[in-house]
Amino acid sequence: MEHDQQFLEYVVKALVDHPEDVKITRTVDEMGVLLTLSIHKDDMGKIIGRSGQTAKAIRTILRIVGMKNDARVNLKIEEPEGSEHSFSRERSVDDVIEDLKSE
Repeated sequence: MEHDQQFLEYVVKALVDHPEDVKITRTVDEMGVLLTLSIHKDDMGKIIGRSGQTAKAIRTILRIVGMKNDARVNLKIEEPEGSEHSFSRERSVDDVIEDLKSE
């Protein structure tokens, strides 16, 4: 297991309530290293954090770990099946503007 993957596993398992469900896959291509994180659906909020701050901090530190090893490291957090949050990525700009107007 590579240093970046070990680091991510250590941090995530320390934050979640279901460390046995933490799974990390590591792929390398011409763009760099991609770590894909899969966790229990109840732990999603702990990893994302308020306004995404925890996930942003983890990504920042992973980039630093990657720089130390001459690699570009990115993190993808998979949304667990049965998650309460369903993010619609296919909304148009007009839909978002309408939502903002109605608030």
